[in-house]
Amino acid sequence: MTEKREQKILLRLKDLEIEKKKLTQELENLRKSSNLNDTASQMTPDDKIKLFRSFFKGREDVYARRWENFKTNKFGYFPAKKDKEILLPITDEVIKNHLQGQDPKEPLFYGKRQEFVVGIYPLLLDETCCFLAVDFDKSSWHKDVRFFMQTCKELEVPAYIEKSRSGNGAHIWIFFEEPISAAEARRLGSFLLTLTMEKHPEIGFSSYDRLFPNQDTMPKGGFGNLIALPLQYKARQDNNSVFVDEKFNPYPDQWQFLSNVKRMNKWQVGKILEKYVDLSLNTSFTDEDQDKPWAIPAKVKEDFKDIVLPSTIRIVISNQIYIPKENLPPKLMNKILKLAAFQNPEFYKAQAMRFSTYDKPRIISCAEILTKYITLPRGCLKDLKEFLNSLNITLEIQDERESGMKIKISFMGKLRKDQKEAVNKILEQDIGILSAPTAFGKTVIAANVIASRKVNTLILVHRKQLADQWIEKFKMFLNTEKVQIGQIGSGKFKPSGQIDVAIIQSLIKKENLDEILAQYGQLIVDECHHLAAFSFEQVSKKFRGKYVLGMSATVERKDGHQPIIIMQCGQIVHNVNPKLQNKQLPFNHFILPKYTDFRMLEEQQELTINQIYASLIQDKDRNKLIFDDISTALQEKRACVVLTERKEHIDCFVEHFKNVTENLIILTGGIGNKARKQAILRLKEIPENEELLIIATGKYLGEGFDEARLNTLFLTMPISWKGTLAQYAGRLHRVHHSKKEVIIYDYVDSQVTMLARMYDRRLKGYKLLGYELKQN
Repeated sequence: MTEKREQKILLRLKDLEIEKKKLTQELENLRKSSNLNDTASQMTPDDKIKLFRSFFKGREDVYARRWENFKTNKFGYFPAKKDKEILLPITDEVIKNHLQGQDPKEPLFYGKRQEFVVGIYPLLLDETCCFLAVDFDKSSWHKDVRFFMQTCKELEVPAYIEKSRSGNGAHIWIFFEEPISAAEARRLGSFLLTLTMEKHPEIGFSSYDRLFPNQDTMPKGGFGNLIALPLQYKARQDNNSVFVDEKFNPYPDQWQFLSNVKRMNKWQVGKILEKYVDLSLNTSFTDEDQDKPWAIPAKVKEDFKDIVLPSTIRIVISNQIYIPKENLPPKLMNKILKLAAFQNPEFYKAQAMRFSTYDKPRIISCAEILTKYITLPRGCLKDLKEFLNSLNITLEIQDERESGMKIKISFMGKLRKDQKEAVNKILEQDIGILSAPTAFGKTVIAANVIASRKVNTLILVHRKQLADQWIEKFKMFLNTEKVQIGQIGSGKFKPSGQIDVAIIQSLIKKENLDEILAQYGQLIVDECHHLAAFSFEQVSKKFRGKYVLGMSATVERKDGHQPIIIMQCGQIVHNVNPKLQNKQLPFNHFILPKYTDFRMLEEQQELTINQIYASLIQDKDRNKLIFDDISTALQEKRACVVLTERKEHIDCFVEHFKNVTENLIILTGGIGNKARKQAILRLKEIPENEELLIIATGKYLGEGFDEARLNTLFLTMPISWKGTLAQYAGRLHRVHHSKKEVIIYDYVDSQVTMLARMYDRRLKGYKLLGYELKQN
């Protein structure tokens, strides 16, 4: 009995101790609240401004003013300036005007003064910040804010909700005791969002783009993004731009509220970053990753041990993969959504180069969240299978793809051994990409695939000349006696429903696009690296047919958005190595570097590439060097193509050579269809034993131009990306009986650091293509 009584007393004492702590804390809070009430009621206007500025600290040397056009309902912010030139600093008077809603010194306009609304730039000159803010402005912002605040509570992060100026969103503010690096602050925001999305994936990846500040580094010549200050007078009258509780009720006394706001110190931020580092999305790339950013593996291993997972998931495959949301744990849903998301290299490249990241999302997601389903592009099926299999979840597939219409078609050509291998790889998969260099015969391979599958097919191209080439090749390699070849684009709308070639720009404008796409069983996308463009992606996302084939010489994109292509068209099913392919061609490949004396003045070294181009094309000595080389090649009866990026440069070449050779062809984007047709006809009429000179813009000749006798390329403007180089060099790779060698004249401007680096990158590109240096 004594022992039991003793245990009861100990338990009672423990309960009393707990109750004592609670009461002590309550008493402390009451006293603090009383002091705050006294403090807030006694605050002078100057005290309030001082308190306000102690929290909302951005750059002191500049601030922004809001403008609004009531006729167009447009608004924006601009840096406040004196005499349209001198940036104005932020002062107590500026803050006072913001809180009062007007500047009493400004003149009246139609009887009233302009509304005074201030925005500040959070990113300080030393790339630190005094606060982090997260913007929520989707229709679900109430829920999203609650979810995010719950995460902050769990991690003991002091966070505060401000209802936005419009009333249709909110900012969540997190303040720091002292400035911390913007990179750390943004990592904190990213971690909080990532943790929130583990439980509530519907928040969406776009939230990562709504952080203030929006980048780690200061953009050259810029200020970073701005955020409107809270508590502006006019908005406050509508209970907007004020701080609210988690039920979105405004605090009765905003100054009392601000007096009670807590800040985080560096140690607290560091502990959170250290603890949750493994949950972040990968935001760093190695050199190897930069070469193949689409191949960065997603982190598959997740901790699902405390979650009840479904034993089976039944999905529907149609134009996309449809996954039911019902009974799908949020963490699992979030991981599935990540299968269709990737880090945007453009964002990190811009940030690293200290350029503005405006309009560059940090994360690109091709997934969608619908009412009852989440959707992934069809190319994610393999990753989805592997992921669910790793969790021992059975995947059941309901196939709702359209089979299309059977057509009577046969192939009339003959494939090489390597082409047969490519066709076999393609036919093994319903969707996939053929990556092969120019002159491999991708159009011929596509014709064989159509004949093998015998299903009606839509071919997507992005230029009229490509459409014409496809139709011409089909007539050569397909028995079309019982099949019609239709065309959509260039003023024509004559689909046959059997084999149709469509120009994407024309197709996307059709109101009955869904109806047009629904009839085909196969989609072939020429130059599918353009799929990352919005219009291409929208067509591919609507296509419900069984087969999708992407074709490109350069699946890799300069902007790093290759994952979009793979998600829409599937994995690369066959990849032809351009170096090995070129070695099989019956001619040698040479690069002839020609070093110029072009240089910039020391004070001009910081000019942009476009400004350098403008100086470069006006350099008389450099142009003379190119003129002399072209003249020599023409005397040797070579078939030459001169590529430049500027129309004025083309005019310069035309002026010089118009009386040198009669076999001069000019091809640029702005010459019009009639002039282009005439130029192509003239080109075909030029005897093969005579010299040939084509002067063109790189963009015009980059894809789809086919003239087999070309053997000499003059690269007159510096480029750096290997994909563009491969496209340009590909103009020389068509087989022709007269070819013994092909030569690229590369003009190296080694006196300008930026241009010298561009040449170094080109050298790597030449090596990948199997080119050898030819001594001058």
